[in-house]
Amino acid sequence: MYPVNEIFYSLQGEGRWAGRPAVFVRFSGCNLRCAFCDTDHRLCEEMDAQSIVGEVERHATDFVVLTGGEPSLYVDAPLIEMLHDAGKSIAIETNGTHMLPDNIDWITLSPKDGYVDNAEVVLECANELKLVFDGTHTEAIGRYADFDAEYFYLQPCDTGNVERNRAITAAAVDYCLEHPQWSLSLQQQKILNIK
Repeated sequence: MYPVNEIFYSLQGEGRWAGRPAVFVRFSGCNLRCAFCDTDHRLCEEMDAQSIVGEVERHATDFVVLTGGEPSLYVDAPLIEMLHDAGKSIAIETNGTHMLPDNIDWITLSPKDGYVDNAEVVLECANELKLVFDGTHTEAIGRYADFDAEYFYLQPCDTGNVERNRAITAAAVDYCLEHPQWSLSLQQQKILNIK
């Protein structure tokens, strides 16, 4: 059984696949407590793998994003294989503190060790690296400049304060311009006011 927060169909709002239709399987629970987390971990329904696949198959896209919370606490090779058997391509968004099954198609690593104690990254590579940027934890960016990833993104932190968010986004733009290895990733789902 898997603790599922919600399953929904929308556009991927962040990173390399921004704008792509996707079914999101959001898991409840996380091993970290980030101040900027936007998941309500109290919401949880225990589901078996077949029920998850059945919900995913209700939507036209072949792209599934496993997110959370922290999906690496729960996702296993049999679930991924069942989704593959249903013709789905699987992406995961993870903080990287736990190893992953080796049959995932796309890994988005979003390390939180710059913000939270005991958030040591154990993954050695990812397809994309996405760092939350708040303008003050820039030392974490330097630590990941040589990480084994194809794409490097800075994503402005949503603080809930419009003025603070503007300042953070402007600082992220400046950082990307000064360090062109990094690209800006905006949370397009919030800009478009979609789930």
